[in-house]
Amino acid sequence: MQLTAKASQNRALLISIQTPQFKGDEAKASLAELARLVTTLGFKVVGTQSQKLSSTQRMNVLGSGKMAEIAHLTGNQGIVDDFDFDDDDIVDEMLFSELPSEDLPFGSADVVVFDCDLSPSQLRNVENQLGVEVFDRTGIIIEIFSRHARTRTARLQVEIARLNYLAPRLRESTSGNKERQMGKGAGETTLELDRRKIRDQLAELRRELASVQNELKGRRAQRSELFCVALVGYTNAGKSSMMRALTGSEVLVENKLFATLDTTVRALQPITQPRILVSDTVGFIKKLPHDLVASFHSTLAEAHDASLLLYVVDASDPSFRSQLDVVHEVLQEVGVDDISKQLVLNKSDQLSIEQQHALMAEFPDAIMTSTRNPADITKLHQYIVGVAQDEMVEDEIVVPYTANGIIGEIRSSMSVTKEEYEYEHITFTVRSNPINLARLKKQMQNQG
Repeated sequence: MQLTAKASQNRALLISIQTPQFKGDEAKASLAELARLVTTLGFKVVGTQSQKLSSTQRMNVLGSGKMAEIAHLTGNQGIVDDFDFDDDDIVDEMLFSELPSEDLPFGSADVVVFDCDLSPSQLRNVENQLGVEVFDRTGIIIEIFSRHARTRTARLQVEIARLNYLAPRLRESTSGNKERQMGKGAGETTLELDRRKIRDQLAELRRELASVQNELKGRRAQRSELFCVALVGYTNAGKSSMMRALTGSEVLVENKLFATLDTTVRALQPITQPRILVSDTVGFIKKLPHDLVASFHSTLAEAHDASLLLYVVDASDPSFRSQLDVVHEVLQEVGVDDISKQLVLNKSDQLSIEQQHALMAEFPDAIMTSTRNPADITKLHQYIVGVAQDEMVEDEIVVPYTANGIIGEIRSSMSVTKEEYEYEHITFTVRSNPINLARLKKQMQNQG
């Protein structure tokens, strides 16, 4: 499912369904996040609606009264059926919004977005009753990913997730499909052809992605001798700003959710000897669609292969603790649970002195930073270099003058602490990681 209208013209009404398992502050925070998601797509949020239900599994999703209210706000363009809801199903109805529905005129919204996942049949039923485009949370996130993917790998991964999401929703995906389904038997045949086409596309995309992943695996293997730091965290936590400050790279910095999707790898600046690499990984979000978690395993491989993970959080966001839990859960799902980790409380410039002291008392081992403060970046740089140094070992390497390229290799990839020149050779005292030392010694043996 893709957005067909110009986002700038879409006025979105957001719907939150609260259940015994999902309610209160958690539901409010999730709805506020959905508002930021749809704003990232260029929508204008005109209001929010919320209803308490025992579950989200009913065919019509909402109670008939609430559906009629929403239909009024979308211009009564569909046909609202009187679905049979038991009294026990509707626990209570509640509205929370800066723009209450009674202040909104008739037909003030032309898009409805649910802060939950809807089944294909639920989506179809709600669209038929409202007569406007309806999206669920997963559809919005996939659309954002589709727009922001830049590299070949990210585009392939997002397209696979998009087609997996679209396949069961083909019946109501376009008006063209609806026309072709008219006539006994004809629609079923066309629908099956469309589904087969998607299956073929998915098979081809997966083959292409496997090829790209092999290439990326080779590149990561070449970098395995270097100390690598991966910035991980919730979307919009300030990872890109930190990446820019640590490496001097011109990465995109924008105050939007998922402004960047593609993993970027740059050398830590000022340059260290040996070099230290920093990677900025895709941001996480609550209720990230499973297909996207699965498809971004290779993107998160940068975190999997890292020597150190910097957990970057927006310390000025009151919900950063729950966001940190999301990061833990996703990284555990992709198998990243035995790598050294360091919590970085970012955006400290937006906190009062009292708030900073309280957070450091709560997280005594954390590093508090603001990417706008050069002293904080220097402190973080020194921390990274210190951890890298702790992982290095010291060794002596005796290099004959006749060895081809070995001396240059040592000076370019290791930290040389001492050099002693003899008649036939040079003795280097170096600090480097064990993998790099083993590779260099093997190279010297092969030359010998």
